[in-house]
Amino acid sequence: MDDYRVVADTLAADVEAGRLRPGDRLPPQRRFARERGIANSTAARVYGELVRRGLAVGEVGRGTFIRAAKPPPEPALAEPGDARVDLELNFAVLPGQSASLARALEPLLRQDVLTAALHPIGAAGTPVARDAAAALLTRGDWRPDPETLLFTGNGRQAIAAAIAAFVPVGERLAVESLTYPVVKGVAARLGVELVPIETDDDGLVPSALLAAGPVRALYVQPTLHNPLGTTMPAARRAALAEVVTRLDLPVIEDGIYTFLRADVRPFAAFAPERTVFVDSLSKRVAPGLTAGFLVPPPAWTARLASAVRSGGWAAPRFAVEAATQWITTGTLAAVETAKRGDAASRAAVLAERLAGFEVHGDPASYHRWWVLPEQWRAETFVAAAARRGIALSPASAFAVLPGHAPNAVRIAVSAPPLETLDAALKVLAELASGTPDDLLVD
Repeated sequence: MDDYRVVADTLAADVEAGRLRPGDRLPPQRRFARERGIANSTAARVYGELVRRGLAVGEVGRGTFIRAAKPPPEPALAEPGDARVDLELNFAVLPGQSASLARALEPLLRQDVLTAALHPIGAAGTPVARDAAAALLTRGDWRPDPETLLFTGNGRQAIAAAIAAFVPVGERLAVESLTYPVVKGVAARLGVELVPIETDDDGLVPSALLAAGPVRALYVQPTLHNPLGTTMPAARRAALAEVVTRLDLPVIEDGIYTFLRADVRPFAAFAPERTVFVDSLSKRVAPGLTAGFLVPPPAWTARLASAVRSGGWAAPRFAVEAATQWITTGTLAAVETAKRGDAASRAAVLAERLAGFEVHGDPASYHRWWVLPEQWRAETFVAAAARRGIALSPASAFAVLPGHAPNAVRIAVSAPPLETLDAALKVLAELASGTPDDLLVD
């Protein structure tokens, strides 16, 4: 065995035993060579071997570090296996993103700053954080009032706080007939009944909301709807604003994907006196360190703040400080711009690979709604895709009423590398072009 592999094996054993821990910095190669009594070129090959095995990562200008986690196994696109291509969850982490985010956080790691960042913080955050968040959420002529802005641990908690603030136990919340699955779980835990409202190609149908009977509030996703991927046009937003005003109905607007459509005015701009705008960092950045945002009208700020406190949904101060750093340094704006470009690249691949199928959704979206060919049922297609190592979401996951799901699947395209996405979509297209009977000969 080559000498450099023997040394690499020794270091790999140290990683396995915990003697070298994730984030540990390895010595400079020259010093490592001197300490081990090996040539500088051999030390370079050792470090290269650790990187190749996924045990270390090299950062230009900083050195070589033990990797936080082994890279995932290669996905299986033909045969069953543990690895999978994730077209089920939407969490885009772009190459180089973590490095830029880490650089922006360096001031927080100073002892005095970190000490302050680890102290508790209320739902209102700090004036600096509120100003930064208001700037982040601004869309066109709509700018949140920093004085009303509240922070939660994530977007789900922001949604839960808004529902809890307006819908008492046993009362009814109107939602689109296909909706974000987390809302179904939140409503169940809060003892709230969901009332599905009809949608069409432009989004929620205002007349259907009028006919739905008494409800206490409306939860709606007008921009890049999950799962449909559609964006409500301005005329429909204006019509819906008229209806909720006539009904005197509070509106919870989920704006989690609005960063991908910076040109669209939120529904809150059409009905500012009765809309609570909800957003978070989970899609803009990543789910590992996130913060949620609530933008209520001034008259409802205390009510929402009370709901956040009573639910234990306030954001950790470090997350708020991290978000403020990312915003004020321009780091987050750069990530958003990069993700809009990334979404466009993935849209092009999806359009090419699924040409000829009935696929719906805004081109800016990270997900699409695929109405399957007649020969397929959604659950059967999802199972067949899983056998090829591809995870999808069936329509039933989003349907408010059991048994009322269309024959469709949601495709989330943000997670896999572009080449893997291309290969997975090719497999899905071939699968959809066949029939379930073809599975009998696999």
